[in-house]
Amino acid sequence: MSNNLLKGKRGIITGALDSNSIAWKVADQACQQGAKMVLTNAPVAMRMGEIKKLAEATNSEVIPADATSVEDLTTLFQKSQEVLGGKIDFVLHSIGMSPNVRKNISYTELNYEFYHKSLDISAMSLHKMLSVAMKLDALNESASVVALTYIAAQRTYPFYNDMAEAKAMLESIARSFGYHYGKKKRVRINTVSQSPTKTTAGSGIKGFEDFYYYADSISPLGNASAESCADLCVALFSDLTRMVTMQNIYHDGGYSNTGVSTEVMEKFKS
Repeated sequence: MSNNLLKGKRGIITGALDSNSIAWKVADQACQQGAKMVLTNAPVAMRMGEIKKLAEATNSEVIPADATSVEDLTTLFQKSQEVLGGKIDFVLHSIGMSPNVRKNISYTELNYEFYHKSLDISAMSLHKMLSVAMKLDALNESASVVALTYIAAQRTYPFYNDMAEAKAMLESIARSFGYHYGKKKRVRINTVSQSPTKTTAGSGIKGFEDFYYYADSISPLGNASAESCADLCVALFSDLTRMVTMQNIYHDGGYSNTGVSTEVMEKFKS
Protein backbone atom coordinates (compact mmCIF):
# COMPACT_ATOMS: atom_id res chain seq x y z
CA MET A 1 0.00 0.00 0.00
CA SER A 2 1.40 3.39 -0.97
CA ASN A 3 1.26 6.37 1.37
CA ASN A 4 3.57 8.47 -0.81
CA LEU A 5 6.09 8.59 2.04
CA LEU A 6 8.89 9.27 -0.43
CA LYS A 7 7.05 11.38 -2.96
CA GLY A 8 9.46 13.81 -4.62
CA LYS A 9 12.54 12.19 -3.07
CA ARG A 10 15.60 11.00 -5.00
CA GLY A 11 17.70 8.04 -3.93
CA ILE A 12 20.55 5.65 -4.65
CA ILE A 13 20.07 1.95 -3.96
CA THR A 14 23.17 -0.28 -3.89
CA GLY A 15 23.44 -4.05 -3.88
CA ALA A 16 20.28 -5.25 -5.65
CA LEU A 17 21.37 -8.54 -7.20
CA ASP A 18 18.12 -10.41 -7.79
CA SER A 19 14.55 -10.54 -6.50
CA ASN A 20 15.72 -12.25 -3.28
CA SER A 21 17.92 -9.29 -2.34
CA ILE A 22 16.81 -6.99 0.46
CA ALA A 23 18.02 -4.09 -1.68
CA TRP A 24 15.67 -5.24 -4.45
CA LYS A 25 12.73 -5.16 -2.04
CA VAL A 26 13.77 -1.71 -0.78
CA ALA A 27 13.96 -0.32 -4.32
CA ASP A 28 10.55 -1.76 -5.16
CA GLN A 29 8.98 -0.36 -1.99
CA ALA A 30 10.65 3.04 -2.44
CA CYS A 31 9.26 3.22 -5.95
CA GLN A 32 5.76 2.38 -4.70
CA GLN A 33 6.13 5.18 -2.14
CA GLY A 34 6.80 7.74 -4.87
CA ALA A 35 10.61 7.92 -5.00
CA LYS A 36 12.84 8.22 -8.04
CA MET A 37 16.16 6.40 -7.82
CA VAL A 38 19.35 5.18 -9.36
CA LEU A 39 20.43 1.56 -8.95
CA THR A 40 24.06 0.57 -8.63
CA ASN A 41 26.22 -2.48 -8.11
CA ALA A 42 29.73 -3.62 -8.89
CA PRO A 43 30.18 -4.45 -12.59
CA VAL A 44 30.94 -8.12 -11.81
CA ALA A 45 27.80 -8.44 -9.65
CA MET A 46 25.70 -6.84 -12.38
CA ARG A 47 26.78 -9.52 -14.83
CA MET A 48 25.63 -12.19 -12.36
CA GLY A 49 22.35 -10.59 -11.31
CA GLU A 50 19.11 -9.30 -12.78
CA ILE A 51 19.35 -5.61 -11.94
CA LYS A 52 18.12 -4.55 -15.38
CA LYS A 53 14.74 -6.15 -14.62
CA LEU A 54 14.48 -4.09 -11.45
CA ALA A 55 15.45 -0.95 -13.36
CA GLU A 56 12.62 -1.54 -15.82
CA ALA A 57 10.11 -2.24 -13.04
CA THR A 58 11.04 0.90 -11.09
CA ASN A 59 11.77 3.14 -14.09
CA SER A 60 15.31 3.62 -12.80
CA GLU A 61 18.70 4.05 -14.40
CA VAL A 62 21.59 1.71 -13.58
CA ILE A 63 25.03 3.22 -12.94
CA PRO A 64 27.77 0.61 -12.34
CA ALA A 65 30.19 1.43 -9.53
CA ASP A 66 32.83 -0.40 -7.52
CA ALA A 67 32.08 0.73 -3.97
CA THR A 68 35.75 0.45 -3.01
CA SER A 69 36.74 2.96 -5.69
CA VAL A 70 36.55 6.66 -4.78
CA GLU A 71 36.66 7.46 -8.49
CA ASP A 72 33.69 5.21 -9.24
CA LEU A 73 31.73 6.59 -6.29
CA THR A 74 32.43 10.15 -7.41
CA THR A 75 31.05 9.32 -10.85
CA LEU A 76 28.06 7.59 -9.24
CA PHE A 77 27.05 10.64 -7.19
CA GLN A 78 27.69 13.08 -10.02
CA LYS A 79 25.72 11.09 -12.59
CA SER A 80 22.92 10.28 -10.14
CA GLN A 81 22.28 13.98 -9.57
CA GLU A 82 22.22 14.56 -13.32
CA VAL A 83 19.83 11.65 -13.94
CA LEU A 84 17.51 12.46 -11.04
CA GLY A 85 17.58 16.22 -11.49
CA GLY A 86 18.93 17.26 -8.12
CA LYS A 87 20.61 16.30 -4.88
CA ILE A 88 20.06 12.92 -3.23
CA ASP A 89 17.59 12.39 -0.37
CA PHE A 90 18.34 8.78 0.58
CA VAL A 91 20.99 6.10 0.10
CA LEU A 92 20.89 2.38 0.89
CA HIS A 93 24.24 0.72 1.57
CA SER A 94 23.60 -2.99 1.00
CA ILE A 95 27.14 -4.13 0.25
CA GLY A 96 28.99 -7.07 1.79
CA MET A 97 31.37 -9.76 0.61
CA SER A 98 34.06 -11.90 2.21
CA PRO A 99 36.56 -13.82 0.05
CA ASN A 100 37.42 -15.86 3.16
CA VAL A 101 33.79 -16.99 3.50
CA ARG A 102 33.53 -17.71 -0.22
CA LYS A 103 36.64 -19.88 -0.11
CA ASN A 104 35.65 -21.61 3.16
CA ILE A 105 38.74 -20.41 5.01
CA SER A 106 38.29 -20.81 8.76
CA TYR A 107 38.32 -17.79 11.06
CA THR A 108 41.49 -18.88 12.86
CA GLU A 109 43.40 -19.21 9.57
CA LEU A 110 42.23 -16.13 7.71
CA ASN A 111 43.95 -15.00 4.55
CA TYR A 112 44.83 -11.42 5.52
CA GLU A 113 44.73 -10.08 2.00
CA PHE A 114 41.19 -11.43 1.76
CA TYR A 115 40.48 -10.03 5.24
CA HIS A 116 41.40 -6.54 4.06
CA LYS A 117 39.12 -6.97 1.05
CA SER A 118 36.25 -8.00 3.34
CA LEU A 119 36.67 -4.82 5.39
CA ASP A 120 37.13 -2.60 2.33
CA ILE A 121 34.10 -3.93 0.46
CA SER A 122 31.75 -4.40 3.40
CA ALA A 123 32.60 -1.46 5.68
CA MET A 124 35.13 1.06 4.38
CA SER A 125 32.93 1.42 1.30
CA LEU A 126 30.38 3.21 3.51
CA HIS A 127 33.01 5.70 4.68
CA LYS A 128 34.17 6.28 1.11
CA MET A 129 30.59 6.75 -0.05
CA LEU A 130 29.81 9.28 2.66
CA SER A 131 33.11 11.11 2.21
CA VAL A 132 32.53 11.47 -1.53
CA ALA A 133 28.95 12.63 -0.99
CA MET A 134 30.08 15.25 1.53
CA LYS A 135 32.87 16.58 -0.72
CA LEU A 136 30.45 16.87 -3.65
CA ASP A 137 27.67 18.24 -1.44
CA ALA A 138 25.54 15.58 -3.11
CA LEU A 139 23.05 14.97 -0.28
CA ASN A 140 20.13 17.23 0.54
CA GLU A 141 19.60 18.70 4.00
CA SER A 142 18.16 15.97 6.28
CA ALA A 143 18.93 13.20 3.79
CA SER A 144 18.92 9.65 5.14
CA VAL A 145 21.56 6.93 4.74
CA VAL A 146 20.80 3.35 5.82
CA ALA A 147 23.31 0.48 5.91
CA LEU A 148 22.36 -3.15 6.41
CA THR A 149 24.20 -5.02 9.17
CA TYR A 150 23.94 -8.11 11.38
CA ILE A 151 24.06 -8.92 15.10
CA ALA A 152 27.39 -10.74 14.64
CA ALA A 153 28.86 -7.25 15.11
CA GLN A 154 27.98 -7.67 18.81
CA ARG A 155 27.88 -11.44 19.37
CA THR A 156 30.00 -14.33 18.19
CA TYR A 157 28.63 -16.56 15.45
CA PRO A 158 31.34 -19.05 14.43
CA PHE A 159 30.10 -19.37 10.85
CA TYR A 160 30.04 -15.60 10.17
CA ASN A 161 33.82 -15.42 9.97
CA ASP A 162 35.54 -12.07 9.23
CA MET A 163 32.23 -10.52 8.20
CA ALA A 164 31.62 -10.03 11.95
CA GLU A 165 34.46 -7.50 12.15
CA ALA A 166 33.29 -5.91 8.91
CA LYS A 167 29.81 -5.34 10.31
CA ALA A 168 31.20 -3.99 13.61
CA MET A 169 33.29 -1.53 11.60
CA LEU A 170 30.29 -0.62 9.45
CA GLU A 171 28.21 0.23 12.51
CA SER A 172 31.03 2.31 13.99
CA ILE A 173 31.40 4.28 10.75
CA ALA A 174 27.65 4.96 10.75
CA ARG A 175 27.88 6.39 14.25
CA SER A 176 31.05 8.42 13.69
CA PHE A 177 30.13 9.80 10.28
CA GLY A 178 26.59 10.27 11.53
CA TYR A 179 27.87 12.82 14.04
CA HIS A 180 29.87 14.82 11.48
CA TYR A 181 27.24 14.72 8.71
CA GLY A 182 24.51 15.50 11.20
CA LYS A 183 26.33 18.60 12.39
CA LYS A 184 27.10 19.70 8.84
CA LYS A 185 23.79 19.06 7.02
CA ARG A 186 21.48 17.21 9.42
CA VAL A 187 22.07 14.07 7.36
CA ARG A 188 20.90 10.96 9.21
CA ILE A 189 22.95 7.74 9.16
CA ASN A 190 21.61 4.53 10.68
CA THR A 191 22.18 0.79 10.44
CA VAL A 192 19.51 -1.91 10.35
CA SER A 193 20.47 -5.23 11.96
CA GLN A 194 18.33 -7.70 10.06
CA SER A 195 17.25 -11.26 10.90
CA PRO A 196 18.85 -14.12 8.97
CA THR A 197 17.23 -13.67 5.56
CA LYS A 198 17.05 -16.09 2.65
CA THR A 199 18.92 -13.95 0.15
CA THR A 200 21.36 -15.21 -2.47
CA ALA A 201 24.30 -13.89 -0.41
CA GLY A 202 23.02 -15.11 2.97
CA SER A 203 22.19 -18.59 1.77
CA GLY A 204 25.82 -19.05 0.71
CA ILE A 205 27.01 -19.06 4.34
CA LYS A 206 27.74 -22.54 5.68
CA GLY A 207 25.06 -23.72 8.11
CA PHE A 208 22.74 -20.87 7.17
CA GLU A 209 19.62 -23.00 6.74
CA ASP A 210 19.89 -24.55 10.21
CA PHE A 211 20.58 -21.19 11.82
CA TYR A 212 17.69 -19.56 9.98
CA TYR A 213 15.26 -21.95 11.67
CA TYR A 214 17.03 -21.64 15.03
CA ALA A 215 16.68 -17.84 14.96
CA ASP A 216 13.07 -18.18 13.87
CA SER A 217 12.32 -20.39 16.87
CA ILE A 218 14.08 -17.99 19.28
CA SER A 219 12.38 -14.81 18.04
CA PRO A 220 8.92 -14.24 19.57
CA LEU A 221 7.73 -12.70 16.29
CA GLY A 222 9.78 -15.01 14.09
CA ASN A 223 12.40 -13.88 11.61
CA ALA A 224 11.79 -10.56 9.91
CA SER A 225 11.33 -10.91 6.16
CA ALA A 226 13.11 -8.98 3.43
CA GLU A 227 9.82 -7.26 2.63
CA SER A 228 9.38 -6.02 6.21
CA CYS A 229 13.01 -4.85 6.21
CA ALA A 230 12.18 -2.80 3.12
CA ASP A 231 9.27 -1.23 5.02
CA LEU A 232 11.63 -0.18 7.82
CA CYS A 233 14.20 1.22 5.40
CA VAL A 234 11.52 3.29 3.66
CA ALA A 235 10.39 4.62 7.05
CA LEU A 236 14.00 5.60 7.80
CA PHE A 237 14.27 7.33 4.42
CA SER A 238 11.10 9.29 5.10
CA ASP A 239 10.59 12.53 7.02
CA LEU A 240 8.78 10.59 9.76
CA THR A 241 12.19 9.62 11.20
CA ARG A 242 13.93 12.96 10.72
CA MET A 243 15.35 12.92 14.28
CA VAL A 244 16.64 9.33 14.20
CA THR A 245 20.38 9.06 13.55
CA MET A 246 23.51 7.15 14.62
CA GLN A 247 21.33 4.20 15.69
CA ASN A 248 21.68 0.48 15.13
CA ILE A 249 18.09 -0.74 14.83
CA TYR A 250 17.46 -4.43 15.45
CA HIS A 251 14.91 -5.69 12.96
CA ASP A 252 14.81 -9.30 14.05
CA GLY A 253 11.44 -10.19 15.58
CA GLY A 254 12.86 -9.81 19.10
CA TYR A 255 15.77 -12.24 18.65
CA SER A 256 18.35 -9.75 19.98
CA ASN A 257 16.59 -9.48 23.37
CA THR A 258 15.52 -13.10 23.82
CA GLY A 259 17.70 -15.42 25.90
CA VAL A 260 15.92 -18.66 25.04
CA SER A 261 12.51 -19.77 23.83
CA THR A 262 10.29 -22.59 25.03
CA GLU A 263 10.50 -24.11 21.53
CA VAL A 264 14.27 -24.43 21.77
CA MET A 265 14.15 -25.75 25.35
CA GLU A 266 11.70 -28.46 24.25
CA LYS A 267 14.33 -29.86 21.90
CA PHE A 268 16.69 -30.55 24.80
CA LYS A 269 14.26 -32.33 27.13
CA SER A 270 15.60 -35.71 28.24
